[in-house]
Amino acid sequence: MELGFVGLGRMGLNMTRRLLGGGHRVVAYDRGAPPIEEARAAGAVPASTLAELVGALKPPRSVWAMIPSGDPVDEWIDAMIPLLAPGDLLVDGGNSHHVDSRRRHQKLAAAGFAFVDSGTSGGIWGLENGYCMMVGGEPPSVARLKPVLDTLAPPEGWMHVGPGGAGHYCKMIHNAIEYGMMQAYGEGFELLDASEYQYDHAAIARLWNRGSVVRSWLLELAARAFEKDPNLESIRGYVDDSGEGRWAVQEAIDRAVPAEVLALSLMNRFRSRQSDSFRDKVLAALRAEFGGHAVHGTHS
Repeated sequence: MELGFVGLGRMGLNMTRRLLGGGHRVVAYDRGAPPIEEARAAGAVPASTLAELVGALKPPRSVWAMIPSGDPVDEWIDAMIPLLAPGDLLVDGGNSHHVDSRRRHQKLAAAGFAFVDSGTSGGIWGLENGYCMMVGGEPPSVARLKPVLDTLAPPEGWMHVGPGGAGHYCKMIHNAIEYGMMQAYGEGFELLDASEYQYDHAAIARLWNRGSVVRSWLLELAARAFEKDPNLESIRGYVDDSGEGRWAVQEAIDRAVPAEVLALSLMNRFRSRQSDSFRDKVLAALRAEFGGHAVHGTHS
């Protein structure tokens, strides 16, 4: 399949590489020249402008974006609309708010274009392992993207979860659950660290991944982080959030769903910016391991 790809950051460039490895023709664009050159070296067709990207694709075109949520997505869509022809399809694979995605579906449909919102999980490991994708949109639009989705995802790793906005709603809840899981691991390892016993945290994480009910990929990543820095001395326990947890907690409030763990996990991230604790070092290390997110060093 032929696909335009906009946004060659941590995930976007690796997704482009995975698509190229699957035999797809990818026309790649980014605001910065170095990522475009990396994509070209991997086999993509480089585009220095959005107009050049559109011109290098045969209609009906499909263009996938991995860019920050909010205004950047609206600015991208507004820049694309004059360049497109009826029947062209845009995909937002970032972490947008589902309310914004519904609005964008309606806006693009009124202009004669298709839109798909894809919640995309996999972080920096997606190139090797594939990406889990929660896809929202009209069935014909999703079916059109099937060759791309089959390449990006591992077997049974993508699903059409509902109409416009459903993909990003599902990803919002996915990320909120992630907050709670990470919080539980952080608090547990802090208790081990505070005990009278001298535990090898990496060894415990590996042990718990052998048949234990708390085994998970996050625990594998915890073991990796502890192997690199047994006491996480180089990491400040400052934990950022990228928005999905806030949206999920607000959704819980709006729908009167008692999501206590998710809410407290979000509050803990706010608290982490005021002090430094071992649990927050664990959370910060896990975010760096699965998503390549920046950590705040102890001297920053």
